[in-house]
Amino acid sequence: MDNLTPRNIVQELDLFIIGQKNAKKSVAIALRNRWRRQQLPDDLRDEVLPKNIIMIGPTGVGKTEIARRLARLASAPFVKVEASKFTEVGYVGRDVESMIRDLMEISVNMVRTEQQEKVLKKAEAHAEERLLDLLLPSPKPKYGSLELQEQGADADSETRQKLREQLRQGKFDDRTVEIEVREKSMPFGLISNTGFEDMEINIKEMLGSILPDKPRRKKTSVADAREILIQEEAARLIDMDAVTKEALDRVENLGIVFIDEIDKVAAKGGGQGPDVSREGVQRDLLPIVEGSTVTTKHGPVRTEHILFIAAGAFHTAKPSDLIPELQGRFPIRVELDHLGKDEFVRILTEPQNSLTRQYSELLATEGLAVIFEEESVDELASIAADVNDRAENIGARRLHTVLEKLLEDVSFEAPDMPPGEIVINREYVRERLSDIANDEDLSKYIL
Repeated sequence: MDNLTPRNIVQELDLFIIGQKNAKKSVAIALRNRWRRQQLPDDLRDEVLPKNIIMIGPTGVGKTEIARRLARLASAPFVKVEASKFTEVGYVGRDVESMIRDLMEISVNMVRTEQQEKVLKKAEAHAEERLLDLLLPSPKPKYGSLELQEQGADADSETRQKLREQLRQGKFDDRTVEIEVREKSMPFGLISNTGFEDMEINIKEMLGSILPDKPRRKKTSVADAREILIQEEAARLIDMDAVTKEALDRVENLGIVFIDEIDKVAAKGGGQGPDVSREGVQRDLLPIVEGSTVTTKHGPVRTEHILFIAAGAFHTAKPSDLIPELQGRFPIRVELDHLGKDEFVRILTEPQNSLTRQYSELLATEGLAVIFEEESVDELASIAADVNDRAENIGARRLHTVLEKLLEDVSFEAPDMPPGEIVINREYVRERLSDIANDEDLSKYIL
Protein backbone atom coordinates (compact mmCIF):
# COMPACT_ATOMS: atom_id res chain seq x y z
CA MET A 1 0.00 0.00 0.00
CA ASP A 2 2.94 2.38 0.58
CA ASN A 3 3.53 2.68 -3.18
CA LEU A 4 -0.15 2.93 -4.09
CA THR A 5 -0.45 6.70 -4.32
CA PRO A 6 -3.64 8.03 -5.97
CA ARG A 7 -1.67 8.77 -9.15
CA ASN A 8 -0.22 5.23 -9.24
CA ILE A 9 -3.64 3.71 -8.62
CA VAL A 10 -5.13 5.64 -11.56
CA GLN A 11 -2.22 4.58 -13.77
CA GLU A 12 -2.81 0.92 -12.85
CA LEU A 13 -6.54 1.24 -13.56
CA ASP A 14 -5.75 2.88 -16.92
CA LEU A 15 -4.10 -0.38 -18.02
CA PHE A 16 -7.47 -2.12 -17.96
CA ILE A 17 -10.20 0.53 -18.10
CA ILE A 18 -10.56 3.24 -20.72
CA GLY A 19 -11.70 6.73 -19.71
CA GLN A 20 -13.77 7.44 -16.57
CA LYS A 21 -11.06 9.64 -15.02
CA ASN A 22 -13.40 11.13 -12.39
CA ALA A 23 -14.47 7.71 -11.13
CA LYS A 24 -10.88 6.45 -11.04
CA LYS A 25 -9.79 9.55 -9.15
CA SER A 26 -12.54 9.09 -6.53
CA VAL A 27 -11.79 5.43 -5.85
CA ALA A 28 -8.03 6.11 -5.81
CA ILE A 29 -8.48 8.70 -3.08
CA ALA A 30 -10.78 6.36 -1.13
CA LEU A 31 -8.18 3.58 -1.28
CA ARG A 32 -5.31 5.87 -0.28
CA ASN A 33 -7.34 7.16 2.65
CA ARG A 34 -7.35 3.62 4.02
CA TRP A 35 -3.56 3.64 4.12
CA ARG A 36 -3.58 7.11 5.71
CA ARG A 37 -6.00 5.90 8.39
CA GLN A 38 -3.65 3.05 9.32
CA GLN A 39 -0.90 5.62 10.04
CA LEU A 40 -3.04 7.51 12.58
CA PRO A 41 -2.82 7.12 16.39
CA ASP A 42 -5.12 4.44 17.82
CA ASP A 43 -7.47 6.94 19.48
CA LEU A 44 -8.10 8.73 16.16
CA ARG A 45 -8.02 5.70 13.83
CA ASP A 46 -11.46 4.42 14.85
CA GLU A 47 -13.00 7.85 14.33
CA VAL A 48 -12.06 8.10 10.65
CA LEU A 49 -14.75 6.42 8.57
CA PRO A 50 -14.52 5.57 4.85
CA LYS A 51 -16.19 7.91 2.39
CA ASN A 52 -18.54 5.60 0.51
CA ILE A 53 -19.16 6.22 -3.18
CA ILE A 54 -22.15 6.11 -5.53
CA MET A 55 -21.24 5.58 -9.20
CA ILE A 56 -23.88 6.84 -11.60
CA GLY A 57 -23.80 5.60 -15.18
CA PRO A 58 -25.43 3.23 -17.68
CA THR A 59 -24.51 -0.43 -17.99
CA GLY A 60 -21.25 -1.37 -19.67
CA VAL A 61 -19.22 1.75 -18.85
CA GLY A 62 -16.85 0.15 -16.32
CA LYS A 63 -18.44 0.57 -12.87
CA THR A 64 -17.96 -3.02 -11.73
CA GLU A 65 -14.56 -3.36 -13.38
CA ILE A 66 -13.22 -0.27 -11.57
CA ALA A 67 -14.24 -1.67 -8.17
CA ARG A 68 -12.93 -5.17 -8.96
CA ARG A 69 -9.54 -3.93 -10.20
CA LEU A 70 -9.27 -1.63 -7.18
CA ALA A 71 -9.75 -4.56 -4.80
CA ARG A 72 -7.20 -6.63 -6.71
CA LEU A 73 -4.65 -3.80 -6.48
CA ALA A 74 -4.97 -3.64 -2.70
CA SER A 75 -5.26 -7.45 -2.23
CA ALA A 76 -8.51 -6.64 -0.47
CA PRO A 77 -11.50 -8.95 0.06
CA PHE A 78 -14.13 -7.96 -2.51
CA VAL A 79 -17.72 -9.01 -3.06
CA LYS A 80 -20.20 -7.84 -5.68
CA VAL A 81 -23.89 -8.00 -4.84
CA GLU A 82 -27.05 -6.79 -6.55
CA ALA A 83 -29.37 -4.71 -4.39
CA SER A 84 -32.41 -6.01 -6.27
CA LYS A 85 -31.70 -9.57 -5.01
CA PHE A 86 -32.21 -8.59 -1.37
CA THR A 87 -35.54 -8.34 0.40
CA GLU A 88 -36.76 -6.66 3.54
CA VAL A 89 -36.69 -8.73 6.72
CA GLY A 90 -39.91 -10.75 6.78
CA TYR A 91 -39.97 -11.43 3.04
CA VAL A 92 -38.72 -14.55 1.32
CA GLY A 93 -35.23 -13.89 -0.10
CA ARG A 94 -31.70 -13.05 0.97
CA ASP A 95 -31.16 -10.64 3.82
CA VAL A 96 -28.60 -7.86 3.46
CA GLU A 97 -26.30 -9.28 6.17
CA SER A 98 -25.45 -12.16 3.81
CA MET A 99 -23.16 -9.80 1.84
CA ILE A 100 -20.90 -9.49 4.91
CA ARG A 101 -20.94 -13.25 5.47
CA ASP A 102 -19.96 -13.74 1.82
CA LEU A 103 -17.17 -11.15 2.19
CA MET A 104 -15.83 -12.92 5.28
CA GLU A 105 -15.88 -16.28 3.48
CA ILE A 106 -13.96 -14.79 0.53
CA SER A 107 -11.41 -13.29 2.91
CA VAL A 108 -10.87 -16.60 4.73
CA ASN A 109 -10.34 -18.41 1.42
CA MET A 110 -7.94 -15.68 0.27
CA VAL A 111 -5.79 -15.83 3.42
CA ARG A 112 -5.91 -19.64 3.51
CA THR A 113 -4.64 -19.80 -0.07
CA GLU A 114 -1.81 -17.38 0.75
CA GLN A 115 -0.78 -19.41 3.82
CA GLN A 116 -0.92 -22.68 1.87
CA GLU A 117 1.39 -21.22 -0.76
CA LYS A 118 3.90 -20.39 1.98
CA VAL A 119 3.99 -23.99 3.25
CA LEU A 120 3.68 -25.55 -0.21
CA LYS A 121 7.28 -26.84 -0.36
CA LYS A 122 6.97 -28.53 3.01
CA ALA A 123 3.54 -29.95 2.10
CA GLU A 124 4.96 -31.35 -1.15
CA ALA A 125 7.79 -33.03 0.78
CA HIS A 126 5.34 -34.60 3.25
CA ALA A 127 3.05 -35.74 0.43
CA GLU A 128 6.02 -37.31 -1.34
CA GLU A 129 6.91 -39.33 1.76
CA ARG A 130 3.31 -40.56 2.04
CA LEU A 131 3.31 -41.58 -1.62
CA LEU A 132 6.56 -43.47 -1.15
CA ASP A 133 5.01 -45.26 1.83
CA LEU A 134 2.20 -46.37 -0.49
CA LEU A 135 4.55 -47.49 -3.25
CA LEU A 136 7.07 -49.12 -0.92
CA PRO A 137 5.49 -50.09 2.39
CA SER A 138 8.01 -50.34 5.22
CA PRO A 139 8.78 -54.01 5.99
CA LYS A 140 7.81 -55.31 9.40
CA PRO A 141 10.82 -55.78 11.71
CA LYS A 142 12.06 -59.34 11.67
CA TYR A 143 13.81 -61.29 14.37
CA GLY A 144 17.55 -61.47 13.95
CA SER A 145 20.74 -59.77 14.89
CA LEU A 146 21.00 -55.98 15.00
CA GLU A 147 23.52 -56.13 12.16
CA LEU A 148 21.07 -57.96 9.86
CA GLN A 149 18.31 -55.45 10.70
CA GLU A 150 20.62 -52.53 9.85
CA GLN A 151 21.57 -54.14 6.52
CA GLY A 152 17.86 -54.54 5.68
CA ALA A 153 17.20 -50.90 6.59
CA ASP A 154 20.07 -49.72 4.36
CA ALA A 155 18.77 -51.76 1.41
CA ASP A 156 15.26 -50.40 2.00
CA SER A 157 16.60 -46.83 2.10
CA GLU A 158 18.50 -47.34 -1.15
CA THR A 159 15.38 -48.71 -2.89
CA ARG A 160 13.30 -45.83 -1.49
CA GLN A 161 15.76 -43.29 -2.91
CA LYS A 162 15.55 -44.86 -6.38
CA LEU A 163 11.74 -44.81 -6.16
CA ARG A 164 11.87 -41.16 -5.09
CA GLU A 165 13.83 -40.20 -8.22
CA GLN A 166 11.43 -42.15 -10.47
CA LEU A 167 8.45 -40.56 -8.71
CA ARG A 168 9.85 -37.06 -9.31
CA GLN A 169 10.39 -37.94 -12.98
CA GLY A 170 6.68 -38.83 -13.28
CA LYS A 171 7.24 -42.52 -14.08
CA PHE A 172 4.52 -43.60 -11.60
CA ASP A 173 1.92 -40.94 -12.48
CA ASP A 174 -0.41 -43.42 -14.18
CA ARG A 175 -0.10 -46.13 -11.53
CA THR A 176 -3.18 -46.66 -9.34
CA VAL A 177 -2.84 -46.38 -5.57
CA GLU A 178 -5.33 -46.50 -2.74
CA ILE A 179 -5.34 -43.58 -0.33
CA GLU A 180 -7.39 -42.78 2.73
CA VAL A 181 -9.40 -39.56 2.67
CA ARG A 182 -11.39 -38.21 5.58
CA GLU A 183 -14.79 -36.60 5.29
CA LYS A 184 -17.62 -35.54 7.56
CA SER A 185 -20.53 -37.98 7.69
CA MET A 186 -23.86 -36.17 7.55
CA PRO A 187 -26.79 -38.13 8.99
CA PHE A 188 -29.30 -36.28 6.83
CA GLY A 189 -29.60 -33.58 4.22
CA LEU A 190 -31.65 -30.41 4.07
CA ILE A 191 -33.72 -29.16 1.17
CA SER A 192 -32.69 -25.61 0.39
CA ASN A 193 -35.17 -22.90 -0.51
CA THR A 194 -34.60 -19.28 -1.44
CA GLY A 195 -33.36 -17.49 1.66
CA PHE A 196 -32.52 -20.70 3.56
CA GLU A 197 -29.18 -21.56 1.93
CA ASP A 198 -27.25 -19.85 4.75
CA MET A 199 -29.25 -21.79 7.34
CA GLU A 200 -28.42 -25.09 5.64
CA ILE A 201 -24.71 -24.23 5.42
CA ASN A 202 -24.57 -23.16 9.07
CA ILE A 203 -26.34 -26.31 10.31
CA LYS A 204 -23.98 -28.50 8.30
CA GLU A 205 -21.00 -26.58 9.70
CA MET A 206 -22.33 -27.02 13.25
CA LEU A 207 -22.92 -30.73 12.78
CA GLY A 208 -19.57 -31.12 11.04
CA SER A 209 -17.73 -29.84 14.11
CA ILE A 210 -19.52 -32.39 16.32
CA LEU A 211 -19.42 -35.45 14.08
CA PRO A 212 -16.13 -37.33 13.75
CA ASP A 213 -14.19 -37.61 10.51
CA LYS A 214 -15.08 -40.76 8.60
CA PRO A 215 -12.13 -42.36 6.77
CA ARG A 216 -12.81 -43.61 3.27
CA ARG A 217 -10.56 -45.59 0.95
CA LYS A 218 -10.24 -44.15 -2.53
CA LYS A 219 -8.46 -45.53 -5.59
CA THR A 220 -6.78 -42.95 -7.77
CA SER A 221 -3.71 -42.37 -9.92
CA VAL A 222 -0.43 -41.32 -8.32
CA ALA A 223 -0.65 -37.93 -10.07
CA ASP A 224 -4.10 -37.22 -8.58
CA ALA A 225 -3.13 -38.71 -5.21
CA ARG A 226 -0.17 -36.31 -5.03
CA GLU A 227 -2.50 -33.28 -5.38
CA ILE A 228 -4.94 -34.64 -2.77
CA LEU A 229 -2.13 -35.36 -0.30
CA ILE A 230 -0.51 -31.96 -0.86
CA GLN A 231 -3.83 -30.26 -0.04
CA GLU A 232 -4.21 -32.40 3.08
CA GLU A 233 -0.69 -31.69 4.27
CA ALA A 234 -0.97 -27.96 3.56
CA ALA A 235 -4.21 -27.85 5.57
CA ARG A 236 -2.45 -29.52 8.49
CA LEU A 237 0.52 -27.15 8.38
CA ILE A 238 -1.45 -23.89 8.56
CA ASP A 239 -2.99 -22.47 11.71
CA MET A 240 -6.68 -21.89 10.93
CA ASP A 241 -7.14 -19.69 14.02
CA ALA A 242 -4.44 -17.35 12.69
CA VAL A 243 -6.01 -17.50 9.22
CA THR A 244 -9.43 -16.52 10.59
CA LYS A 245 -7.93 -13.70 12.66
CA GLU A 246 -6.05 -12.29 9.63
CA ALA A 247 -9.14 -12.67 7.41
CA LEU A 248 -11.29 -10.82 9.95
CA ASP A 249 -8.77 -7.98 10.14
CA ARG A 250 -8.72 -7.67 6.33
CA VAL A 251 -12.50 -7.59 6.07
CA GLU A 252 -12.86 -4.93 8.75
CA ASN A 253 -10.07 -2.69 7.48
CA LEU A 254 -9.70 -3.44 3.75
CA GLY A 255 -12.99 -5.06 2.69
CA ILE A 256 -14.84 -3.62 -0.32
CA VAL A 257 -18.53 -4.29 -0.99
CA PHE A 258 -19.82 -3.34 -4.44
CA ILE A 259 -23.62 -2.91 -4.39
CA ASP A 260 -24.89 -2.87 -7.97
CA GLU A 261 -28.37 -1.81 -9.11
CA ILE A 262 -28.84 0.43 -6.06
CA ASP A 263 -31.28 2.48 -8.17
CA LYS A 264 -33.63 -0.54 -8.32
CA VAL A 265 -34.43 -0.16 -4.62
CA ALA A 266 -34.84 3.63 -4.78
CA ALA A 267 -38.52 4.25 -4.02
CA LYS A 268 -40.40 6.59 -6.34
CA GLY A 269 -43.42 7.60 -4.30
CA GLY A 270 -45.45 5.41 -1.95
CA GLY A 271 -44.49 1.76 -1.56
CA GLN A 272 -47.34 -0.09 -3.30
CA GLY A 273 -47.62 -3.52 -4.87
CA PRO A 274 -44.62 -5.75 -5.56
CA ASP A 275 -42.14 -2.95 -4.82
CA VAL A 276 -43.27 -2.59 -1.21
CA SER A 277 -39.98 -3.92 0.14
CA ARG A 278 -37.75 -1.42 -1.69
CA GLU A 279 -37.55 1.11 1.12
CA GLY A 280 -37.30 -1.76 3.59
CA VAL A 281 -34.15 -3.00 1.82
CA GLN A 282 -32.65 0.48 2.12
CA ARG A 283 -33.47 0.58 5.84
CA ASP A 284 -31.87 -2.85 6.29
CA LEU A 285 -28.78 -1.66 4.38
CA LEU A 286 -28.46 1.45 6.52
CA PRO A 287 -27.09 -0.10 9.76
CA ILE A 288 -24.56 -2.20 7.83
CA VAL A 289 -23.25 0.81 5.88
CA GLU A 290 -23.46 2.97 8.99
CA GLY A 291 -21.52 0.48 11.09
CA SER A 292 -22.82 -2.55 12.95
CA THR A 293 -21.72 -6.03 13.98
CA VAL A 294 -22.72 -8.95 11.76
CA THR A 295 -22.52 -12.49 13.11
CA THR A 296 -20.76 -14.95 10.79
CA LYS A 297 -19.63 -18.54 11.33
CA HIS A 298 -16.06 -17.20 11.63
CA GLY A 299 -16.99 -14.70 14.34
CA PRO A 300 -18.56 -11.23 14.59
CA VAL A 301 -17.57 -8.69 11.91
CA ARG A 302 -17.68 -4.94 12.48
CA THR A 303 -18.68 -3.09 9.32
CA GLU A 304 -17.95 0.58 10.05
CA HIS A 305 -14.62 0.61 8.18
CA ILE A 306 -15.68 -1.48 5.18
CA LEU A 307 -15.73 0.56 1.96
CA PHE A 308 -19.11 0.44 0.21
CA ILE A 309 -19.31 1.37 -3.48
CA ALA A 310 -22.85 1.55 -4.84
CA ALA A 311 -23.69 1.81 -8.53
CA GLY A 312 -26.71 2.25 -10.70
CA ALA A 313 -27.91 3.58 -14.04
CA PHE A 314 -30.49 5.87 -12.38
CA HIS A 315 -32.56 6.11 -15.57
CA THR A 316 -35.96 6.19 -13.87
CA ALA A 317 -34.84 7.08 -10.33
CA LYS A 318 -32.39 9.62 -8.93
CA PRO A 319 -29.91 9.36 -6.05
CA SER A 320 -32.19 11.77 -4.18
CA ASP A 321 -34.93 9.07 -4.29
CA LEU A 322 -32.90 7.03 -1.79
CA ILE A 323 -33.88 7.56 1.84
CA PRO A 324 -32.03 10.58 3.30
CA GLU A 325 -30.16 8.50 5.90
CA LEU A 326 -28.70 6.23 3.21
CA GLN A 327 -27.81 9.20 0.99
CA GLY A 328 -25.82 10.63 3.86
CA ARG A 329 -23.76 7.44 4.10
CA PHE A 330 -22.67 7.78 0.46
CA PRO A 331 -21.18 11.29 0.46
CA ILE A 332 -19.22 10.92 -2.80
CA ARG A 333 -21.18 10.92 -6.09
CA VAL A 334 -19.38 10.37 -9.36
CA GLU A 335 -20.99 10.24 -12.79
CA LEU A 336 -19.44 7.97 -15.39
CA ASP A 337 -19.31 9.05 -19.02
CA HIS A 338 -21.20 7.40 -21.85
CA LEU A 339 -18.92 5.47 -24.19
CA GLY A 340 -18.85 6.42 -27.86
CA LYS A 341 -16.92 5.42 -30.96
CA ASP A 342 -13.59 6.93 -29.86
CA GLU A 343 -13.69 5.08 -26.53
CA PHE A 344 -14.62 1.84 -28.32
CA VAL A 345 -11.56 2.14 -30.57
CA ARG A 346 -9.36 2.49 -27.49
CA ILE A 347 -11.11 -0.39 -25.67
CA LEU A 348 -10.48 -2.64 -28.66
CA THR A 349 -6.75 -1.90 -28.80
CA GLU A 350 -5.22 -0.23 -25.73
CA PRO A 351 -5.78 -2.38 -22.59
CA GLN A 352 -3.40 -5.24 -21.80
CA ASN A 353 -6.25 -7.70 -22.21
CA SER A 354 -7.97 -5.90 -25.12
CA LEU A 355 -10.79 -7.72 -26.89
CA THR A 356 -8.92 -7.96 -30.20
CA ARG A 357 -5.96 -9.54 -28.42
CA GLN A 358 -8.24 -12.01 -26.63
CA TYR A 359 -9.79 -13.22 -29.89
CA SER A 360 -6.41 -13.34 -31.64
CA GLU A 361 -4.92 -15.46 -28.84
CA LEU A 362 -7.93 -17.78 -28.77
CA LEU A 363 -7.70 -18.51 -32.49
CA ALA A 364 -3.90 -18.78 -32.33
CA THR A 365 -4.46 -22.00 -30.37
CA GLU A 366 -5.89 -23.41 -33.63
CA GLY A 367 -2.85 -22.28 -35.64
CA LEU A 368 -4.56 -19.19 -37.10
CA ALA A 369 -2.93 -15.76 -36.91
CA VAL A 370 -5.78 -13.22 -36.83
CA ILE A 371 -4.62 -9.67 -37.60
CA PHE A 372 -6.96 -6.70 -37.01
CA GLU A 373 -6.08 -3.75 -39.24
CA GLU A 374 -6.55 -0.26 -37.87
CA GLU A 375 -9.40 0.54 -40.27
CA SER A 376 -11.28 -2.61 -39.24
CA VAL A 377 -11.14 -1.58 -35.57
CA ASP A 378 -12.52 1.84 -36.55
CA GLU A 379 -15.39 0.19 -38.45
CA LEU A 380 -16.18 -2.18 -35.58
CA ALA A 381 -16.30 0.72 -33.12
CA SER A 382 -18.54 2.70 -35.47
CA ILE A 383 -21.03 -0.18 -35.85
CA ALA A 384 -21.12 -0.85 -32.08
CA ALA A 385 -21.71 2.83 -31.29
CA ASP A 386 -24.41 3.09 -33.97
CA VAL A 387 -26.30 0.03 -32.68
CA ASN A 388 -26.06 1.41 -29.12
CA ASP A 389 -27.62 4.67 -30.31
CA ARG A 390 -30.49 3.01 -32.16
CA ALA A 391 -31.17 0.13 -29.75
CA GLU A 392 -30.58 -0.22 -26.03
CA ASN A 393 -27.29 1.36 -24.92
CA ILE A 394 -25.35 -1.45 -23.24
CA GLY A 395 -21.98 0.29 -23.43
CA ALA A 396 -18.81 -1.67 -24.11
CA ARG A 397 -20.68 -4.97 -23.82
CA ARG A 398 -21.92 -4.33 -27.36
CA LEU A 399 -18.36 -4.92 -28.57
CA HIS A 400 -18.52 -8.53 -27.37
CA THR A 401 -21.68 -9.10 -29.43
CA VAL A 402 -20.28 -7.44 -32.54
CA LEU A 403 -16.93 -9.26 -32.39
CA GLU A 404 -18.56 -12.62 -31.73
CA LYS A 405 -20.80 -12.18 -34.77
CA LEU A 406 -17.87 -10.99 -36.90
CA LEU A 407 -15.72 -14.05 -36.11
CA GLU A 408 -18.54 -16.59 -35.88
CA ASP A 409 -17.65 -18.44 -39.10
CA VAL A 410 -13.90 -18.38 -38.42
CA SER A 411 -14.37 -19.69 -34.87
CA PHE A 412 -16.55 -22.52 -36.18
CA GLU A 413 -14.27 -23.53 -39.07
CA ALA A 414 -10.91 -22.94 -37.31
CA PRO A 415 -10.19 -26.57 -36.30
CA ASP A 416 -10.62 -27.71 -39.92
CA MET A 417 -8.62 -24.86 -41.51
CA PRO A 418 -4.92 -25.15 -42.39
CA PRO A 419 -2.56 -22.97 -40.32
CA GLY A 420 -2.32 -19.51 -41.82
CA GLU A 421 -3.08 -15.83 -41.50
CA ILE A 422 -6.47 -14.08 -41.51
CA VAL A 423 -6.47 -10.33 -42.02
CA ILE A 424 -9.53 -8.47 -40.72
CA ASN A 425 -9.91 -5.25 -42.76
CA ARG A 426 -12.74 -2.76 -43.25
CA GLU A 427 -14.22 -4.72 -46.19
CA TYR A 428 -14.26 -7.93 -44.13
CA VAL A 429 -16.18 -6.16 -41.35
CA ARG A 430 -18.68 -4.55 -43.71
CA GLU A 431 -19.27 -7.77 -45.59
CA ARG A 432 -20.33 -9.61 -42.42
CA LEU A 433 -21.95 -6.88 -40.36
CA SER A 434 -23.22 -4.00 -42.49
CA ASP A 435 -26.48 -5.67 -43.59
CA ILE A 436 -27.34 -6.59 -40.01
CA ALA A 437 -26.31 -3.20 -38.61
CA ASN A 438 -28.31 -1.25 -41.24
CA ASP A 439 -31.48 -3.29 -40.72
CA GLU A 440 -32.81 -1.80 -37.48
CA ASP A 441 -35.21 -4.65 -36.72
CA LEU A 442 -32.55 -7.29 -37.44
CA SER A 443 -29.84 -5.57 -35.44
CA LYS A 444 -32.08 -5.45 -32.36
CA TYR A 445 -32.29 -9.23 -32.38
CA ILE A 446 -28.75 -10.13 -33.48
CA LEU A 447 -26.45 -7.30 -32.36
